[in-house]
Amino acid sequence: MTDILIREARVSDIPAIMSLETGAFSVPWPENLLRDFIEYSDRLCLVADVGNESVGYLNAMFALDEYHIGSLAVKPELRRNGIGGALVRELIKYACASDAKYIFLEARESNSAARALYAAFGFEEVSKRRNYYESPREDAILMTLYL
Repeated sequence: MTDILIREARVSDIPAIMSLETGAFSVPWPENLLRDFIEYSDRLCLVADVGNESVGYLNAMFALDEYHIGSLAVKPELRRNGIGGALVRELIKYACASDAKYIFLEARESNSAARALYAAFGFEEVSKRRNYYESPREDAILMTLYL
């Protein structure tokens, strides 16, 4: 997919972001917290548009010298078309511009597609967080990209 536009989210994007979030996760972020990623300067929410449709998004928090990816979601029928990668690539640009030292995230142990996506960008699996996820209960793999 070549015509992917990555941009910072606006409040008007919240319905599309909520749709992506609830379609991707068994325990989605609540709308008020997603709004915070748009409104607060220590947080970032990126949206991927294809044509006139928002088809993916990523949210992250910035503190001290690190970015923490909260979630990344892409419309199921458009996965494996470079949208997630475009979002990660853009976050890496933001992190480098803000002099971050690393980016980290948790991924479900069973989510091999997500783990492979992040590994392709150089994220390393550094530890496991036992029983991190609910619905279903599952361990998380902590992945870190050192910049």
